Amino acid sequence: MTLTRTTSEERRRLPLSTAEVSVRTDEGDTVGARFNGYAAVFNSRTAIGNPLRWGFYEEIAPGAFTKTLQEGDARMLIDHDSYYVVSRVSAGTLDLAEDGKGLAVDSALDPELSYVSDLKANVRNKNITGMSFGFYVIKDDWTLETVETSDGQSAEVEVRRILEARLIEVSAVTFPAYVDTEAELASVCSALVHRGDRAAIEKRAAFRPELGDLLQVVDPQGTRRDTAAPADKQEQVTDREPGESTREDTTEPEATTTEPAATTRRNDDSVDIRMRALAARYNLPRR
Repeated sequence: MTLTRTTSEERRRLPLSTAEVSVRTDEGDTVGARFNGYAAVFNSRTAIGNPLRWGFYEEIAPGAFTKTLQEGDARMLIDHDSYYVVSRVSAGTLDLAEDGKGLAVDSALDPELSYVSDLKANVRNKNITGMSFGFYVIKDDWTLETVETSDGQSAEVEVRRILEARLIEVSAVTFPAYVDTEAELASVCSALVHRGDRAAIEKRAAFRPELGDLLQVVDPQGTRRDTAAPADKQEQVTDREPGESTREDTTEPEATTTEPAATTRRNDDSVDIRMRALAARYNLPRR
């Protein structure tokens, strides 16, 4: 069975108390202030949407960023806006590391950038109240668990554990939590398309009918539907952006170690276009 793997960038956020955001200047430091915090915390369960109906719980496994920290070139932004670039790994101004808690961020703050001065003031005044990170899921695992509800009953919920993620950027954010249900719905959409499980989509569509439109993207065999070429012409690709070298992975038989052809890149684009159309139809935030 040919599997066309596509995915959308996802974002997760941490509040100030968990992200431990601070701006510090060490005694004797002649370089200037630095920004510190956590963009992600390991083994911390978060509700994405309503787990009892159309959402799920999610947690990040320790080591999920190991590969991307070795190979990637992430940036630090403000509110996920690429105009406000604070620092970058390859420039030597951004240090990212996994420790016992999660993904630690240590960024230089260039005083010649006006928005960096604003960032320092906003952290000091608690206008910037958390951190977030943008990522692509490479490997995840879904399990069923039984939980007790507030009325003393029990219910089955799904738990998504992210085993490997490709980090795009980390951000200092003004809103560290979802401010409306539609933003959560967009995150659920991304996760379900990556998962490629029609039954999981249909179950949630009973509570949120708009999620049923995702069935246009996922075919009956549980693969991401290729809308630009017949099934026998599809080529195998991994969860990545078009043009990135494929990572060898013996645990996922659908992955290959070859660069995708132009046809496959167009196929990935067609799915992205369909997802953007769904987002526009239901007024979901652009990813």
